[in-house]
Amino acid sequence: MQIDFADSRQSTLGVEWEVALVDHHSGDLRSVAQQVLEGVHAAHGGLAPDEEHPHVKQELLLNTVEIVTDVCDTVRQAKTQLHENLGVIREVTDPMGIDLYSAGSHPFASPKLQPVTDQERYAKLIDRTQWWGQQMVIYGVHVHVGLDRRDKALPVVDGLMNYQPHFQALSASSPFWGGEDTGYASHRALMFQQLPTAGLPYHFETWSQFEGYVADMLHTGVIDDISEIRWDVRPVPRFGTVEMRICDGLSSLQDIGAIAALTQCLVDDMSTTLDHGGSIDVMPPWHRTENKWRAARYGMDAIIILNAAGDEMLVTDHLMRELDRLEPVARKLGCSDELADVERIIRGGAGYQWQRKIAAANSGDLRAVVKDNIARMHIA
Repeated sequence: MQIDFADSRQSTLGVEWEVALVDHHSGDLRSVAQQVLEGVHAAHGGLAPDEEHPHVKQELLLNTVEIVTDVCDTVRQAKTQLHENLGVIREVTDPMGIDLYSAGSHPFASPKLQPVTDQERYAKLIDRTQWWGQQMVIYGVHVHVGLDRRDKALPVVDGLMNYQPHFQALSASSPFWGGEDTGYASHRALMFQQLPTAGLPYHFETWSQFEGYVADMLHTGVIDDISEIRWDVRPVPRFGTVEMRICDGLSSLQDIGAIAALTQCLVDDMSTTLDHGGSIDVMPPWHRTENKWRAARYGMDAIIILNAAGDEMLVTDHLMRELDRLEPVARKLGCSDELADVERIIRGGAGYQWQRKIAAANSGDLRAVVKDNIARMHIA
């Protein structure tokens, strides 16, 4: 089969932010997404009854909405759009007694009690995946970056996979699950990969190999549409982008801006390397697997494998080195301030660290963790 790759301007970006709906008093999840979406739809004006809102979308679970940006030139533009649409949602949710929450998981909600959106593709997913699909009470942030040539897509996917543990450590925010501390920085990372087409991407030498893989998945009924390939990093042919899907949900726009800037800078740097005839290193698959586990388990304290030779370094030390290297790229792209916020996360702590501190300070009461997250959602 032939998979066309849409025209896209190099290093443009888009962000997708999954946001949970929680009760203002109890902090538990509330399955009111349909009412929220109807309210947002009505407030927009000019939309036909069956027309989807351009920026606020439905998700798998009825306790979740997703905010998506337009194609943006800068991270600042993306943050502005997210902020504006967060405000649009709050105009509907505040009178309902609903607060907005985003982390890799909810700390105490019962996964199997969360109803699924009434849509055929979601029902099919749950029917096929059974217990694992019923556990998917998880939230993430995805960043798309445009590529000007199709032949860059697969090398850039490989390149971003070299930074899987960096993104995982920075965003890890799912230590609690069903009221228990899992011992992991990101329980979401290991939970989500249980879906049949999620987790680490395969390495393909050519675009035709990727086309062959998709054709096989369609022919054997594993997927009905290419969008059901839910890898941690994937090419998105209909947008002409590569999509970084590694990150747990993030509770502040500052953190989202930092992740978006790091993604944009890395993709732009790799694109420049390819333009100049260079190549992107491909990490051995066993190193990819080990790095993902280490970052999910240890977060900012993960010792990661850097290359095929097996050299290792503390993930935060390597991140600091990469921030220095990418600063000229950030200046070119206009995201120096946002890239600098990566260091702020390193110095101040990732979500899982904050959650454990809050829980410890409140005698293990995980409602305090939710309240703290809600407060962070108000930080611009």
